Amino acid sequence: MPDGHAPHDVAKHLLGPHVVGQRVVVRRLVPGETGPSGGPAFTDLLGTCLRWDADTCVVQPADGPPVVIPLGDVVSGKPVPPRPSARHRVDPQEAQRRALALWPDLRTEPLGDWLLRHSPTSTARRANSVLAIGPSGSDDPEADYEQVVGFYRPRTGRPIAAVLPGSAEDELFRGHGWGPESGDADTLFQIGSVALARRRLRGSRQARPPVDVSYDEAGDLVTVRVGDRASGVAAYADDWVGFRTIQVEPAHRRQGLALVVMDALLEWGAERGATTAYLQVLGDNTAAIALYEQLGFTTHHAYRYLAPAPG
Repeated sequence: MPDGHAPHDVAKHLLGPHVVGQRVVVRRLVPGETGPSGGPAFTDLLGTCLRWDADTCVVQPADGPPVVIPLGDVVSGKPVPPRPSARHRVDPQEAQRRALALWPDLRTEPLGDWLLRHSPTSTARRANSVLAIGPSGSDDPEADYEQVVGFYRPRTGRPIAAVLPGSAEDELFRGHGWGPESGDADTLFQIGSVALARRRLRGSRQARPPVDVSYDEAGDLVTVRVGDRASGVAAYADDWVGFRTIQVEPAHRRQGLALVVMDALLEWGAERGATTAYLQVLGDNTAAIALYEQLGFTTHHAYRYLAPAPG
């Protein structure tokens, strides 16, 4: 290797053969060009490292052909995290609003950018709480608070707020003496690929016992049942399919029935064109989280429910 090429020292710029296959950013010298200050010109390149040998590295940017960079021209660089998938670039508020499809009789009223939710047929927190994920857009948070209390007192008797941990909304409701609604852990909103989850389920089908699965459809909502042993609900909207109430009776657990239900719900969603799947699970439900991780689900965001102390 020629002398005088310290810029490509691996210890200096954290690059080397170990980054092949990873996403990297590389600052490199542009030979023959002058920078704004009159010195050498440099440029940054972001992409996936395809090759690293004794003299060059090859980086594939998001657009265009691969770029071959002489190691002597590398000034600095480092690995960077993979770019989030398009489905993970959706913000928490939009993800939460997509999940409203799971409650077809839901009645909603906007409160600025917040959403007051109430279901006449369900007692679930998701269907009977203010969705305060992010600022309401109001100049008077205290007035927003009073409207939340006034909305839920005559309907449910106890107002509940869904907020992001550590947010200004979390602080607002806690400032009025609110705390965790039921002592539960924070809820994880998880997102996955329908195609990936279905591929991973294929390998487990032969190991599962043969069972009869029934479908009870109502428009873009379906309830799947495995007799009286297991069940789950799915809703489809705008190429997303969401799941809730995945249940297996205690006497029939550890028999693969949760996978049977998920398989049926995913197939139902795929038939309607869904590409993204989502679900919500308590952060301390380690068994369920492990199951969903097997299917490729990852946490998009966590949120919590707050409510006034009883009485």
